[in-house]
Amino acid sequence: MSLQAIAPRLLGRAMRDGLRGASVAFAQQQRHIGTTRVALAGAKNGLERPNVAIAGVTGAVGVELLNCLDKRNFPFNNLKLLASARSAGKEMVFQGKKYVVEELTDDSFEDVDIALFSAGGSQSKRFAPSAVDAGCVVIDNSSAFRMDPHTPLVVPEVNPEAAAHHNGIIANPNCSTIIMNVAVWPLYKLSRIRRIVAATYQAASGAGAAAMRELEQQAVDWSAGKELKTDIFGRQYLWNLFSHNSAIDPTNGYNEEEVKMIRETKKIFTDDNLHVTATCIRVPVLRAHCEAINLTFSSPVSEEEVRAALAAAPGVLILDDRQHNQFPEPLLASGEDDVLVGRIRPDLSQPHGMGYELFIAGDQLLKGAALNAVQIAELLLHPHDQ
Repeated sequence: MSLQAIAPRLLGRAMRDGLRGASVAFAQQQRHIGTTRVALAGAKNGLERPNVAIAGVTGAVGVELLNCLDKRNFPFNNLKLLASARSAGKEMVFQGKKYVVEELTDDSFEDVDIALFSAGGSQSKRFAPSAVDAGCVVIDNSSAFRMDPHTPLVVPEVNPEAAAHHNGIIANPNCSTIIMNVAVWPLYKLSRIRRIVAATYQAASGAGAAAMRELEQQAVDWSAGKELKTDIFGRQYLWNLFSHNSAIDPTNGYNEEEVKMIRETKKIFTDDNLHVTATCIRVPVLRAHCEAINLTFSSPVSEEEVRAALAAAPGVLILDDRQHNQFPEPLLASGEDDVLVGRIRPDLSQPHGMGYELFIAGDQLLKGAALNAVQIAELLLHPHDQ
């Protein structure tokens, strides 16, 4: 599909709003199943109008969780907004109603059916068990529970059925994992993939609102000839790129982001024999991650089959115009629900039909986080639609 064909949905909006405008708008704004309410999530009719809480609502993903609930007309009875003591008392407007942010505590989840957590791993470990004990289903955006064998790790386009097998907590995968899995899964179903090699180009949004603000401020200060502040990454971000800022294992050289992509993909695909490797890089882009993906199949597939599978896949939008050199870009993916897929081509270094290359882009705050979490919540409402 050419850029011209999807311009009304992508290019016009992106150019009109701009990345800076999107950032400003963004800145404004396992123990057991405890009670009958949680059991309803697996009942015949699911939850119809649940009471919902958002933990970490004032953060980067928290704001987008509100936006996704609104955009998708998510049905709810009551909404509770939770954050740290520092943000408690802040007023936020949602669907024309004013809400006061409450401090996240162990007692925050009385009469709450679904809690969307995006308050960081330590807060999830601290408060998610209390939410479960209160009868709440927790959908957690941190890495705290992802590799727990009793916690489903869910990408709705890939393994929606896994959501039904929760013990009170459902984990949202890493943002880069989600974006990659949405694009790769339809091809895995064509012919089992034996190996995935990924290189990521990750935006400031992955490190939160403060990183986005720092990148913007560095651009302003650089233009004014001022010294650049480097509080978030400890180095100049503008005009630079560097290895992902997560900790590196001194024994094998992999950073935590790369390990997450490897382990989580195996769990989501339920394939321990799948070989995955990744190199994760932070790039000076405000929002939306890109990834270069190399795939090795177990049996040959044609390029026509690859393109047809991607075209039919939910959550995927092909942008692959060789004539006009139009392919996925962070600017075009920003604010979009779909993962953009392009540069679709055979890997010429592999036997015919055995390997393919892709270049993909996805909004880290949406499909990489908030949107995926809300889609999981929708699975709880309609468990038999899976």
